[in-house]
Amino acid sequence: MVVNVGGVVAVVVFYCVILLTGIWASKKARREEKKCQTSKSEVTIIGGRNISLLLGSFTMTATWVGGGYIMGTAESVYSPELGFVWAVAPFAYIVCFLLAGLFFAKPMRSKRYVTMMDPFQRSYGNAFTAALLIPALFSDIFFIACILASLGGTISIILGISSTISICVSSAVSVIYTLMGGLYSVAYTDVVQLCLIFIGMWVSIPFVLLNPASVDISQTAFLNQSNHTSWIGDLKLEDAGIWADMTLILALGSLAYQILYQRLLSAASSTQAQFTCFVAAFTCFVVGIPSILIGAVAASTDWNQTEYGLPSPYERGDAPNILPLALLYLTPTWVSVLGIGALAAAVMSSMDSVLLSSASMFTQNIYKSTLRKGASERELLWVIRTCVVLVAAAGTGLAFVQDSVVYLFVLSADLLYCVVLPQLICVLFCHHANIYGAITGYVVTLMLRLMGGEPVLGLPCVIYYPGWREVDGVIKQYFPFKTLAFLTSLVCITVVSWLARLVFTQHLLPLSWDVLRVFREKEQAEGAAHNDRAKRPNSALLETPL
Repeated sequence: MVVNVGGVVAVVVFYCVILLTGIWASKKARREEKKCQTSKSEVTIIGGRNISLLLGSFTMTATWVGGGYIMGTAESVYSPELGFVWAVAPFAYIVCFLLAGLFFAKPMRSKRYVTMMDPFQRSYGNAFTAALLIPALFSDIFFIACILASLGGTISIILGISSTISICVSSAVSVIYTLMGGLYSVAYTDVVQLCLIFIGMWVSIPFVLLNPASVDISQTAFLNQSNHTSWIGDLKLEDAGIWADMTLILALGSLAYQILYQRLLSAASSTQAQFTCFVAAFTCFVVGIPSILIGAVAASTDWNQTEYGLPSPYERGDAPNILPLALLYLTPTWVSVLGIGALAAAVMSSMDSVLLSSASMFTQNIYKSTLRKGASERELLWVIRTCVVLVAAAGTGLAFVQDSVVYLFVLSADLLYCVVLPQLICVLFCHHANIYGAITGYVVTLMLRLMGGEPVLGLPCVIYYPGWREVDGVIKQYFPFKTLAFLTSLVCITVVSWLARLVFTQHLLPLSWDVLRVFREKEQAEGAAHNDRAKRPNSALLETPL
């Protein structure tokens, strides 16, 4: 494989620019720490709640427009068994951000939470919060693996260097500037990265569309699937359950990401947090359009007329890397290099955010609240930095063993959708929700999800839902069992919480059976308040002068 020296130099320059931007932002973060009334750890986690609307919109968009989003969308459109109808991410994210702005931004920001786990800690205590942090942490690691795997394949194809080197270098650069400046470094580097993503992707579109090896995509939209050129795709009735699960996971599961609330909670006001979501809904879709077009052109290309030759990328198993392949063989060299810069920017803009989100939740909701309640600010900052390194190492390691960007992309939101999102909805909007319902929902939903199997992780199928089939020796579930798990969790939390409140407040069961002390402590507090009010008139009478 020949190394593209010019491309390597361009990427090195880009990495240096990002690193210098992160260093500059870290100095701003230190200045903010001196004048800000909040703690240093809060400045690192949420920027002292002083992120402007423009900067917040940039960093929100850049975080979601990652390597998985860009490459996964192109892969879906190109793959004959999928097609445009399966490229749901750009449309799902519109729904996600609109829901976040309309329903989640105000209750989270107005109560001045620091992380997404704070409402759970206040309502359910430390132990349940720690249990809920586990799926959130795994989701972040899957997300990091997804975006690093996408970058490794891209750089290997376009620049001719080892994917191992590109993955390690990109991970190291992201870790360095995240450690230095926290959210400020992440946000300001996101500005540079999003600009490069937008320019790099859109500049390539005219060259891709006008390449002589490609047929007009309007003519190939509905060709027979066997020709491997139909990019619209087909949604069969038997696949409707899988499609619904994938769409809802991306649209609703994304509402349970800490990276979303890290940006909402860093806004100066609740109104600004809402507007940040609305802007991101538009910009994420616009940046996703080039991926759709590139996937459609790749499906309409006679690869025998290019230097790539035959068999096609799909037949060689290169569908996950179709975007960098299209940039390399259907555009001039300088455009493909600009495209690799855009992919690198997309990866780092998402990775740094995910690293900081995991570290923030562990430090704020586990270490500070449970393990070391008297920890100093300096100690908390070092815990954040240690967590950033550990999560980066775990995600980087997984990136070497998983090839499909699309599967990791969806799997990263899977656990959040099934387990965390119903808990978040209930703790924010269901006022009678309590720890009894929360535990029941957590256990039941986790069992339903895991027993449904997961081929990507090698989990065997225990529950065979209606419509299951065995494909190439692997059980494939066609029933939307993930959405079933999500709905089951909502029902369990609300119903069990209501029953627990009923049996204890109506004294159908003695309060001594309230082992989690939810209603016992509440009744004791109410009794103490009643006794205090009863004593006040007598005290006032004694103090009245004759």
